[in-house]
Amino acid sequence: MTRLNELRDNPGANKLRVRVGRGIGSGKGKTGGRGGKGQTARSGVAINGFEGGQMPLHMRMPKRGFNPLNPKDWNEVRIDRIQAYIDSGKLDAKGVIDAEALIAARVIRRAKDGVRLIGSAGFTAKKATFKVNYATAGATAAIEAAGGKVEVIPAKAPWKKTPYAG
Repeated sequence: MTRLNELRDNPGANKLRVRVGRGIGSGKGKTGGRGGKGQTARSGVAINGFEGGQMPLHMRMPKRGFNPLNPKDWNEVRIDRIQAYIDSGKLDAKGVIDAEALIAARVIRRAKDGVRLIGSAGFTAKKATFKVNYATAGATAAIEAAGGKVEVIPAKAPWKKTPYAG
């Protein structure tokens, strides 16, 4: 058992800091590892990514990454909210429930790029037919469990330039 007065760090656990500018024999004398003269030899210089006035590389590169070039703007509608509109009589469950029906019932304001159904509980309307661009697995299961049907229609394709026929 070690005593408190015998406790020591492991060998090499603590390194002494490099004392710069203490003579040429130290290997870090004279300029202290900063090179010779110029901007970086001075204190208070932060040149991370600075290229002497030229546009830096990180600003020249296109910004893409995880963001799509032309993202879709969806109307995400919860199925329990649709059920509330059906219960209040503003939305007819017997007809096809699509973007136009949701706009007419004032569930959504405008069609945007399409409608996505989300949610997994709170839907009880029987034989409701949905025509939407996307539905989560939980929303589809809840609607089909109530006896309804979900038809997924593809979203409108983005505008594409046709090649010149000449």
